[in-house]
Amino acid sequence: MHVSVATQAGGASPNEDWVAGTPTFAVVLDGLSTAGLDTGCVHGVPWYVAQLGGHVVAALADPGTALPDALATALERVAGLHQTCDLKNPGTPSATVAILRERPGAFDHLVLADSPIVLEGAAGFTTLTDLRVDEVCQDLRAETERHETGSPEHRSSVARLVAAQREIRNKPEGYWVAAATPEPAFHALTGIVDPSEVRSAAVVSDGVSRLVTEYQMASWAEVFAQLRKDGPAALIGKVREVEATDPHGRRWPRYKAGDDAAVAFCQPDAAT
Repeated sequence: MHVSVATQAGGASPNEDWVAGTPTFAVVLDGLSTAGLDTGCVHGVPWYVAQLGGHVVAALADPGTALPDALATALERVAGLHQTCDLKNPGTPSATVAILRERPGAFDHLVLADSPIVLEGAAGFTTLTDLRVDEVCQDLRAETERHETGSPEHRSSVARLVAAQREIRNKPEGYWVAAATPEPAFHALTGIVDPSEVRSAAVVSDGVSRLVTEYQMASWAEVFAQLRKDGPAALIGKVREVEATDPHGRRWPRYKAGDDAAVAFCQPDAAT
């Protein structure tokens, strides 16, 4: 398949999203915000997503490796790279993961947390995502959304939300993300799709999907039309245009005025 990619930071801070594409797979990672809290790690989230992404790509070099096994291997190898850090810190660098892989007779997919994969088929669009994080800390999320983005009250409420999420991260009563152990890989949502059902696909971070799901400023049909015509970078540009109309989060309450964004647009060879 043909894969085109783009990623862009949402502001002045380093980009915590990561994307890669090859003729057989696409990977998107979205590093979780630390909200300025301690992580026990000297490296930081951008380092973590770059290392994890590279090791996921390496693990996927064997097409026979199941996607959870590939992710587990990558997580274990990255943990070995920063053994001097406190990997038991609940805020240890972590990330969402979305992988789409083409192999003979099937498309495999894996999603861990809320970076979705959207499939375009003859009957419309199918979104594959893991929204377990939305089921926790709902009161603190609602409190955060009451404040203008970037205000002191907003920053404080985001920090309280992140601190609470950390306490139930990668626990059965909470939600799962890629972090410092292989276990989360086996809690990812996975599946197989017949290639005849896939005209094209987009693997994205939530900094992109919110154009449809939260901002409701485009349909998936419009998103895919733009991807075909102008490519992933132009789609991110559209997200930035929309965000610029609401810099303080009054219309669309959110954690950041502009979130990091990543896109991998996948078209099977017959569709290119």
